[in-house]
Amino acid sequence: MTFLAAGRLWLLLGVLALAALYALLQRGRRAHAVRFPNLPLIDQVAPRESRWRRHVPAAAFLATLALLVTGFARPTAEVEVAQDRATIVITIDSSSSMKAKDVTPDRFEAAKLAAQQFVSGLPPRFNVALVSYARSANAAAPPTTDRDLVRRAIAGIKVSGGTAIGEALYVSLDVISGLDEQAAEDPPPAAIVLLGDGGQTTGRPPEAAARAAADAEVPVHTIAFGTPDGVLQSRNGPVPVPVDGLMMRSIAQATGGSYHEAASAEEIRQVYEDIGSSVSYRTERQDVSSWFIGAALLAALAAAVAAVLWFPRLP
Repeated sequence: MTFLAAGRLWLLLGVLALAALYALLQRGRRAHAVRFPNLPLIDQVAPRESRWRRHVPAAAFLATLALLVTGFARPTAEVEVAQDRATIVITIDSSSSMKAKDVTPDRFEAAKLAAQQFVSGLPPRFNVALVSYARSANAAAPPTTDRDLVRRAIAGIKVSGGTAIGEALYVSLDVISGLDEQAAEDPPPAAIVLLGDGGQTTGRPPEAAARAAADAEVPVHTIAFGTPDGVLQSRNGPVPVPVDGLMMRSIAQATGGSYHEAASAEEIRQVYEDIGSSVSYRTERQDVSSWFIGAALLAALAAAVAAVLWFPRLP
């Protein structure tokens, strides 16, 4: 925790001085009581239980002053803030290699199911968009809070040939910039979740698209999905389609996103959960003076209640 007006904390010395004065006065009262000749009568008039009670209002009052001074110094702290305009673009590889059955029932169906679950788990206020890519990239669903629409769009993706990762990133960035009328001048907090088995075969270079995402301050979280033993059945026999995570890793590193590897449907669901928790909030340093002012009000209330209940007067 830091303070925007730390110099005001010197006022705490006044609170300490007041506490010391109170302690000094209490010592004087005890010295006077010792000189009183009838000690048994003192115990009857002022039982032991009341000795600590009479200090409660004063202690609560001093705590009130200390909390108010701390709040006056304008403390700040790192606070997680919900991103009300947040936009998540789910970008799914729909190239033919995603039909490899090294993941049950195959890469493509497992990826779609995990994506649907990811959409369902995001905060309702988040905008979610869908982009699919194969030989080219297509915005299958615009940014929306309608989860059913996005889930239907995910279910409707079809497999085709080619892999255009770069085009997928460019289309995803276009989707984010078209969120609303103010998106051009005031871009929404956004992230791209790119899932595929790697390997660019067509379209603009992914490296250039990653630089564009970095310039737009949009992190790309990538998921390399599949195993090294993936095989695609074709008319000419089995074709090896091992997962290639090098490109996906480089995209994540270039954009400030995270890179993940998933070799099963369960692993990809876990990855989506991890990504979802990381993009749901952003951390901001905020003035938290109200925390201390609120605590001071509670301390003042405690002082007043103790004084009224035990000494029929306000401090």
